[in-house]
Amino acid sequence: MNEKQHTIKAPVTVSGIGLHTGVVANMTFVPAPINHGYKFQRIDLEGQPIIDADVDNVVDLSRGTTIEQNGARVNTVEHTLAALVGLQIDNVLIQLDGPEPPIMDGSSIDFVKALSEAGFEEQNALRNFFEIPQGISFKDAGREVELAALPLDDYRVTVMVDYNSPVLGSQHASITDISQFEEQIAPCRTFCFLHELEMLFKQNLIKGGDLDNAIVVVDRVVQDDELNHLATLLNKPKVEVKKEGILNNTELRFKNEPARHKLLDLIGDLALVGRPLKGQILAARPGHAANVAFAKKIKKAMNEAAIKNVPVYDPKREPVMDINKIAATLPHRYPFLLIDKIIHLDENTVTGIKNVTMNEPFFQGHFPGNPVMPGVLQIEAMAQTGGILVLNTVPDPENYWTYFLGIEKCRFRKKVLPGDTIIFKCELLAPVKRGIAKMVGQAFVGGKVVMEAEMSASIVRKENV
Repeated sequence: MNEKQHTIKAPVTVSGIGLHTGVVANMTFVPAPINHGYKFQRIDLEGQPIIDADVDNVVDLSRGTTIEQNGARVNTVEHTLAALVGLQIDNVLIQLDGPEPPIMDGSSIDFVKALSEAGFEEQNALRNFFEIPQGISFKDAGREVELAALPLDDYRVTVMVDYNSPVLGSQHASITDISQFEEQIAPCRTFCFLHELEMLFKQNLIKGGDLDNAIVVVDRVVQDDELNHLATLLNKPKVEVKKEGILNNTELRFKNEPARHKLLDLIGDLALVGRPLKGQILAARPGHAANVAFAKKIKKAMNEAAIKNVPVYDPKREPVMDINKIAATLPHRYPFLLIDKIIHLDENTVTGIKNVTMNEPFFQGHFPGNPVMPGVLQIEAMAQTGGILVLNTVPDPENYWTYFLGIEKCRFRKKVLPGDTIIFKCELLAPVKRGIAKMVGQAFVGGKVVMEAEMSASIVRKENV
């Protein structure tokens, strides 16, 4: 999986009819900056409102996923979003001059081709993965629907569908790496059953439906008069049923194409959580309603994890250690003493505060005119915070030095600027043994992680140096 964020190199447009609205629209993918995510823009409406691709904006699930924000609506977003996730593109503005993305051939492959032609551009920021922390599940017992997300340092998806149909039977589809999406999943088209067609027409849906952009599964005997009626509905001179049970002799691209399309839909719907995922996704008989309900549970877990991890800083409260106590514990001095307060300290965790001001000496030489706190100094400040924690494990901390031994899994998420208050939180990964401490640390600004790393340090008595 890509670790860096990506956008596209240039705008690219696809055009066609919308599946349910029947309205012809042009959809343009536009490059977007770091941390932009996926956003739709209705350029045909006054003010050209923007709709965030967010599960909280879902307003309708009638045979597709519809989102609405700022008085504007976009229908059937899942195939578009699946293409972006499948290509590991993070930041794109999707401009539409109509209410619905073009259905194209009923799959995501035309979007994938267009985006690939535009080219991909790596951006100087890491992807903000949400790693599934523990099992998250959704069940709809009445429909025998079940979805689960399990912890995994990757993104894998497995789908099972069973429609009690002699034509489809029970089908499975899976990808073990997101890079398989383009060839294995993107070409798989949407489908419905013959008995659903007339109902969908009566519900004012599939106005843009055509045998060229959907697979129609025929799971019963059909008389000639019904075929003639279908031909009239679909505006075709004639329709036929192939012996395998697919209307109009449509050839399947894969034997399990319907299951693969359900996997495509699931990937597109889960994009609405707003962050790339790391986890194992298992789904039995998924549909848009279940997918979105499941996505809401994942987003809730995401928000709870963020709230749980961010320390609360009240500047009015007296700190555990002020700058004088810190200076009495650590050997560092100006301009290298990089923390101002310790607001929490126990046997396993410590929380420190760093107020970043324009008067920092490093701003004179680090990006003059565009002041950004150097990442190495963020690590140093975190290490000093962790040093307080490590020294707290010995009875006479003034008689010890702490030395950095290593840094692992270091990630810089956002820039730190003058005026920011950084909250550093360090936690021991295991009890200190033989003078060696291992910690995990995070740095927060405004409730968001700006940097994280695992660190190891050594405690050495001063007379032994």
